[in-house]
Amino acid sequence: MRPFTYERATSAEDALARHDHETYYLGGGTNLVDLMRLGVETPARLVDVAHLPYDQIQLTPDGGLVIGAAVSNSALAADRAVREGQPMLAQAVLAGASGQIRNLATVGGNLLQRTRCSYFQDAAKPCNKRNPGSGCPAREGEHHNLAILGHSTACVATHPSDMAVALAALNASVRVRNRAGERTIPMDEFHRLPGAEPERDTVLEPGDLVTAVEVPPLGMPSRYRKVRERASFAFALVSIAAALDVDDGVVRDVRVALGGVAHKPWRARRAEAVLRGSAATRESFLRAAEAELEAAAPLRDNAYKVPLARNLIVRTLTELVEGTA
Repeated sequence: MRPFTYERATSAEDALARHDHETYYLGGGTNLVDLMRLGVETPARLVDVAHLPYDQIQLTPDGGLVIGAAVSNSALAADRAVREGQPMLAQAVLAGASGQIRNLATVGGNLLQRTRCSYFQDAAKPCNKRNPGSGCPAREGEHHNLAILGHSTACVATHPSDMAVALAALNASVRVRNRAGERTIPMDEFHRLPGAEPERDTVLEPGDLVTAVEVPPLGMPSRYRKVRERASFAFALVSIAAALDVDDGVVRDVRVALGGVAHKPWRARRAEAVLRGSAATRESFLRAAEAELEAAAPLRDNAYKVPLARNLIVRTLTELVEGTA
């Protein structure tokens, strides 16, 4: 591990003032510290922002939430307002990791975690995310758990966060602060598809500090489901965050986001468009899933994700209908 200095910020202004091109912000460190041990990340300085006053969950007048970036994943999942008003979010967080990791991991850090692609994590191997232009050996190598949607010749990695998938379906936004001021980024625009710049996971600029996540009220039944290789804890093969509003047997509104299939949480806009105004039936759900997955481009060993995602969409939406009947 490269030698580094550790400093604790006393305020957001202090954190921003300390940042330079060799500085990383440190939240819970559950991903960053692992990558430093592997030699994948090599910051010269860590600025601890976990103790800044962003550790509260506030209920807004309209029933939404403002979640501080320093809130731990455990505190988020256990919060009564989250469990009652946004149960899909609580379910996603609980599916995300072991209890020990959730106790330490922060909301901001969860959004910014890097991919778990084995080539990215091995500093001895080429990887366009780690060393742009070096190649993507995953395309011809081990990729059974990698992307089927939105990938490029430069990268087929998937984003690992469960929480981010739920936030995408909830139309959340991310508050970001830098030396010029504060801005809000819609969750669906926060993470990037790889394109020709897979090293950029998000639209953040150097020095940007995530301070909070804004979650509007949902007002319809929702559910998060995750398919994984082992039940204890593992990253998603495919996951879904879904919410469904049915009136007199017709879909009035629907939200669907998928995890484990792309470089970012994948908002299933095509499926949603097919479903709005359609009968809330298994046949409609299947038609919507197939419309969404027309764009899938699986590799040699991950084509199983296409029927898995289709079945997951149909089953979850069907269960939401049955739960509200």
